[in-house]
Amino acid sequence: MSTPRPEDLEPETTEGFKLGEKKTIEEYNKLDANDESLKKWKESLGLGSGDDLSDPKDPRKVIIFSLGLEVEGRSDIIIDLTKPGALEDLNKQPFTIKEGATFRMKARFKVQHQILSGLKYVQVVSRMGVKNKMQEMIGSYSPNTSDKREYEKKFESETAPSGMIGRGHYEAVSKFVDDDNQTHLQFKWSFDIKKDWQ
Repeated sequence: MSTPRPEDLEPETTEGFKLGEKKTIEEYNKLDANDESLKKWKESLGLGSGDDLSDPKDPRKVIIFSLGLEVEGRSDIIIDLTKPGALEDLNKQPFTIKEGATFRMKARFKVQHQILSGLKYVQVVSRMGVKNKMQEMIGSYSPNTSDKREYEKKFESETAPSGMIGRGHYEAVSKFVDDDNQTHLQFKWSFDIKKDWQ
């Protein structure tokens, strides 16, 4: 397998896009209270409702609780990332996807301390020296509160390769990164495409 280079995992950028000025939660809450559209935007981010659940002892802005694989008609495959050694196990123990199956990934996570802007999932899958990169925009989120304890993002559906050429072992490197180019989680994992689920 050819190992992805660091630049392989760089998120794609939008030409001309500029990040806005960073503000604290308190500054966002005070923004033009009489502006109805701004009020709706702040509500969509979850600002101003519930008690902040940020852990002052944990500096992370994002905590990824689990990754999942949804396949219609089958139980979800869930990887609990809160368990010690979960990422190491994910790298050592490939899971199986049936050739031609339509599936989608999902992530459960918590945001804390400040607004998270432009969280993305970037993945590079390698097989026999060929790399395939995909990126999924997850979005911008406010810190979780007692009214919204966690977030879940379901990714776009994908179809597994099929046929003799598509079957086999695949290696992947994935990361969660935001608009500030801060990596929140990066890990290696692998999967096998087989004729059936076992």
